[in-house]
Amino acid sequence: MRVFKRVELHGPARTLPAKYYTSEAVFEKERTRIFGQEWLYAGRLESIPKPGDYFLANVLGESLIVVRGADDDVRALYNVCRHRGTRMCEEPSGKFSGAIQCPYHAWTYGLDGRLMAARNMQSTPGFDKDEWPLAQAPVAQWEGFIFVSFADKPEPFAKAFAPLIGRFAKWHIGELRAAQRMTYELNCNWKLVAQNYSECYHCPVIHPQLDKLSPWDSGRNDLGEGAFLGGFMTLRSPGGSMTLSGHTTRPPVGDVGGEELDRIYYYSIFPSMLLSLHPDYVMAHRLVPLAVDRVHVECEWLFDPKTMDRPDFDPSDAIGFWDMTNRQDWKVCELSHAGIASRAYVPGPYSSNEGILQAFDEHYLSVIES
Repeated sequence: MRVFKRVELHGPARTLPAKYYTSEAVFEKERTRIFGQEWLYAGRLESIPKPGDYFLANVLGESLIVVRGADDDVRALYNVCRHRGTRMCEEPSGKFSGAIQCPYHAWTYGLDGRLMAARNMQSTPGFDKDEWPLAQAPVAQWEGFIFVSFADKPEPFAKAFAPLIGRFAKWHIGELRAAQRMTYELNCNWKLVAQNYSECYHCPVIHPQLDKLSPWDSGRNDLGEGAFLGGFMTLRSPGGSMTLSGHTTRPPVGDVGGEELDRIYYYSIFPSMLLSLHPDYVMAHRLVPLAVDRVHVECEWLFDPKTMDRPDFDPSDAIGFWDMTNRQDWKVCELSHAGIASRAYVPGPYSSNEGILQAFDEHYLSVIES
């Protein structure tokens, strides 16, 4: 049984020292110990519905071709030709006509990564094309989301994500479809985005429109430690929705009902995903660090396809609300980074409303300083 409670501070707690947000050396450790080892959210399964469909997952200098094969399996192929190391694919998404060809010397690979043809290599001593397939990264699927790992032997996905598997079954997330994706680039450290998402102490100040719909102090959490953190906040008006009007004519998604009709669930999924579950839609953020002081954020809004087929379907009320809220958050995240970079910054005390941030910091430190 899931138990929801307010996550309290366990003893005095302070924000992280500045180096964890501003140091290039720390960022390099994150590249290796976090983004080089953890399962990372890459995209939605629905974006590659047919064989040959692909998208690129680019993270900290690495590029993966996430492609659906002729056998319908999804693979994550390194975007690196085995001949001279050339990056083969530049377009962020598209469709291959049965093969992937390097633009340099036309080595050609199947959608499963095997080398199919290598021009003029037949007479090369000792060459066997079966020995030169594209390198592959581990890939996993969960609720219609695709995850990849750059680790040679990552923790098995089913074990790593055990606290989440089956947890959101009522939303039927795998059956939902994206109505829109928006991208943002922020001048701040990636952790500030995740930390900002995980508390609403700031909401009355930064998000008056949000606080009007959902009380800032209504948060109760069922995951209060480890890699996955979050819980729910309540709606002020029963049957309402997080939209520009505070209402919606959309029916609930999946089997959502009862008390969940008056709750919004927010979960941070370390290190690259923020998942928000509403009665009538689901929102997912993907975080991609670009540098110690820059982060790329993708936001998608997912709806029931039957609702999307209705002639009166209009998701702009939800998208407009969260685009406004996102931009409010992004501004303050950038201000936070600018202040943390000052010589005047020293770690400040967390409030009793920021227990989830203490939990985030503790998990982060356990990984980066292990």
